[in-house]
Amino acid sequence: MTILSLRTDKPEAEIGLFDSQKRLIYEAWQADRKLADTIHQKINEVLNKSSKTLDDIQGIVVFKGPGSFTGLRIGITVVNALAYSYGIPIVTRSGQDWLETGIQDLLAGQDDKTAVPEYGAPAKTTKPRR
Repeated sequence: MTILSLRTDKPEAEIGLFDSQKRLIYEAWQADRKLADTIHQKINEVLNKSSKTLDDIQGIVVFKGPGSFTGLRIGITVVNALAYSYGIPIVTRSGQDWLETGIQDLLAGQDDKTAVPEYGAPAKTTKPRR
């Protein structure tokens, strides 16, 4: 099973590609405020380095938080779109062992259907002036 992994909760984003539990490639990059501009490029780079295409991905594991509101929203939106459009399972996990647990759960047939972020605190919003 070819698995794409993604973590976007902090300024340094992480992406990986696995053949079941065997790591094919795993990279981190300084995404910070350019995550929306670089995430698709990084997905394509990882796939190209592994001689894979989006059609080869059979599952997705994503870090759900807690973490940066914007980072989590961008990353999770991208993987939800991929999972939905390609009809592949997606699992969301948190904690230090998020990746190992996520891969094991995915290989066991679990599918969260839709990734939902956990921010760790309510969003800080300001009241309208009027």
